[in-house]
Amino acid sequence: MPPPADIVKVAIEWPGAFPKLMEIDQKKPLSAIIKEVCEGWNLPNPETFALQNADSTNFYITEKNRNNIKNGSILRLTTSAAQVAQQLHERIQSSSMDMKLDALKDLANSSRDITFAQEFINLDGISLLTQMVESGTDFGDLLSFTLTAFVELMDHGIVSWDTFSLAFIKKIASYVCKSAMDTAVLQRSLAILESMVLNSQDLYQKVAQEITIGQLIPHLQGTDQDIQTYTIAVINALFLKSPEEKRQEMAHILAQKQLRSIILSNVIRSNKPINDEMAHQLYVLQVLTFNLLEDRMMTKMDPQDQAQRDIIFELRRIAFDVECESNNSGSIEKRKSMYTRDYKKLGFINHVNPAVDFTQIPPGMLALDNMLYFARHHQDAYIRIVLENSSREDKHECPFGRSSIELTKMLCEILKVGELPSENCHDFHPMFFTHDRSFEEFFCICIQLLNKTWKEMRATSEDFNKVMQVVKEQITRALTIKPNSLDQFKSRLQNLSYTEILKLRQSERMNQEDFQSRPILELREKIQPEIMELIKQQRLNRLCEGTCFRKISSRRRQDKFWYCRLSPNHKVLHYGDLEESPQGEVPHDSLQDKLPVADIKAVVTGKDCPHMKEKGALKQNKEVLELAFSVLYESDEYLNFIAPDKHEYCVWTDGLNALLGKEMTSEFTRSDMDTLLNMEMKLRLLDLENIQIPEVPPPIPKEPSNYDFVYDCN
Repeated sequence: MPPPADIVKVAIEWPGAFPKLMEIDQKKPLSAIIKEVCEGWNLPNPETFALQNADSTNFYITEKNRNNIKNGSILRLTTSAAQVAQQLHERIQSSSMDMKLDALKDLANSSRDITFAQEFINLDGISLLTQMVESGTDFGDLLSFTLTAFVELMDHGIVSWDTFSLAFIKKIASYVCKSAMDTAVLQRSLAILESMVLNSQDLYQKVAQEITIGQLIPHLQGTDQDIQTYTIAVINALFLKSPEEKRQEMAHILAQKQLRSIILSNVIRSNKPINDEMAHQLYVLQVLTFNLLEDRMMTKMDPQDQAQRDIIFELRRIAFDVECESNNSGSIEKRKSMYTRDYKKLGFINHVNPAVDFTQIPPGMLALDNMLYFARHHQDAYIRIVLENSSREDKHECPFGRSSIELTKMLCEILKVGELPSENCHDFHPMFFTHDRSFEEFFCICIQLLNKTWKEMRATSEDFNKVMQVVKEQITRALTIKPNSLDQFKSRLQNLSYTEILKLRQSERMNQEDFQSRPILELREKIQPEIMELIKQQRLNRLCEGTCFRKISSRRRQDKFWYCRLSPNHKVLHYGDLEESPQGEVPHDSLQDKLPVADIKAVVTGKDCPHMKEKGALKQNKEVLELAFSVLYESDEYLNFIAPDKHEYCVWTDGLNALLGKEMTSEFTRSDMDTLLNMEMKLRLLDLENIQIPEVPPPIPKEPSNYDFVYDCN
């Protein structure tokens, strides 16, 4: 008799018959189990049958995934994947339009299952679908289901994208370029183009020749947010894959076509709320746009380049226009002295040759570009700042040149200029879509803020770094509210004066105050275990509530979800696929799969996860790598996760470690421990306010000479 762990009790359905309750021996070959089931219902040719999950997925049971069968599962005896693939392969070639449409509907649905997909692809099914598209005879629902089946089959990563002909690419591109096209066909066509561009450099070049930005723009002016999302995704893919030397050219085309203002009016300011996928695509576009600044950010100034030095002369001319007129006469030494004096007033570190200041990278020439933009487009503010500081005492002047260079470097760090977009981030800022030169305008607002903060702090040159820290805090705090416009951002900064920052810091410091005396440290150590137990309970409660995880592959947007939650008795993990993102908790009984906590052997994270070792785009993405974790159970089987964000990642890894009796080591645990511990300490020490706690306990007094003062109760 095999051990009970190898036996699972299931119900098996067959149309027209009563369900059969069976015990399946997991050590027995699947073909033998299917044969036994067929014999029970007197069905011939068991090799033409297969078992399938009787749920919304209808996925086939194979030797690879059979360990996912749990006690109480409902299975269905059905035609094998090879047989169904063969039948559909023939049916989609039917001369009857109705039969063909039904077959394509079934194909689009079945193609989600990798077992079926493999069988259909083995019959050269992908080539058949591409030929049907290239022929151009199908349209409407026929074409829509053909493209849907194609997308589902390609999502499994079995077939390389490099295998497709130019005729197929031209046909897909033509559906995108047509002004009046079926919504479903347009959506699938955009998804195919995005995948082609992202997965093949050769296809990128072919797609880029077939579609123009001008042909994509009209799709953004409609009201269908899914179409808008797919359109921006294609633009992002073209942007991301274009050679570096062509990106500035593409950015110029996007500006000419007024992409920014179209997105602002039709997407960001539309009546519909922005969903997560659209937010992600807008974030990617924002990052790619700011990354165009990287070249200037990493370019040193050549002190011998006259064209570059002329920019510095222009800054001097705008600031000291009247004084420059008198520079046409006089000796070289006198003129040199005047230049040095003016460069000192402009706040450069090197007064003799300010070009040297721009040899530091980052920010390189980008800082000089920002200064010139400010001087030309906000001339009054520029002149006021320069003259205001040049008339102050030496020790209190705010050096405009040095400040601009450091501020530009800081803004590049805040906006992560030069970094690739994150896979799961939705952090776009609407205000950056309100102006064609948003980074330069952002700088102009912040340099005026820096000057204002310098005055409020009564700073001297020794306080330069301290002022920069305060300004960085003001900017990051203002950005957290996601202002809708640059004016809103400016208004928010007005309210974040230096005095306000000090108040906020003091308030936060009071909430995070560290107590360092020995008695306090001993008390902290004593109450730490009960705080840790509280955190553990919170993590387990969160696991009981559950989390929705997104399924991600090389083509990011699939909108496929699965849900996982811990049972209230902390003994079983319930999980299962979902059709769409849930609005609240998903009940246990709707999650088909179960994993007993007792079967969990280990929890692995990051690059140790099996799904991070597979070839593909995910492996290369640092952000996804930091959110990945896997649960190892039974005979080297894994349940793979990619958390939606860092918080959920910490909650789940902490909770799973707690279930296994291991230490919770995440940064959120440390943060929660500090917060709760400090709060508990303050509550316990309320009665000791304004009382000095000694570093060492007071000495124990000597014993008295007699105990006559003791009262005898008897």
